[in-house]
Amino acid sequence: MRYLFATLSFCLLATNPALAEGSADAGAAVFKKCAACHAVGEGAKNKVGPELNAIIGRKVAGIEGFNYSPAFKAKAEEGWVWDEAHLSEYLANPKAYIKGTKMAFAGLKKPEEIADIIAYLKTFQAP
Repeated sequence: MRYLFATLSFCLLATNPALAEGSADAGAAVFKKCAACHAVGEGAKNKVGPELNAIIGRKVAGIEGFNYSPAFKAKAEEGWVWDEAHLSEYLANPKAYIKGTKMAFAGLKKPEEIADIIAYLKTFQAP
C-alpha cells in the first residue's frame, strides 16, 4: 500500500507541477529564460511581455496599459485568474494552453522547472 501511495504521489507531482513544492532559488536560475521578455522585482516594467510581480491571484491580462493579444483578452473576459494550476499548464506549453498567444516561448518541459519558477514568482507577491 505504501508503494502504491508513493507511486501515485509521484505521478501527481510529475503531471501537475503546481502540486509540487519548488525551489525559489532554482526558480531564479530558470527565470533567466524569461528575463528577456519579462521583469520582476522592485521597479519592474513591462518589456515585450508584462511584468510579473504579484502574478498569482492576478486577473489574466491584468496589467493596465499592456497590449495583450486578443486570446489573453478573451481569457480575461472569461474571468481567468493566474493561479498555480493555470501557470503550470501555460508554462509547459503556452501556445497550446492559450491558442493565439503572442508569447513565442516554447515552454518549460521539466515539471521541476515549472514548480521552481512558480516558487520564485511567489517571492514577488504583494506583502
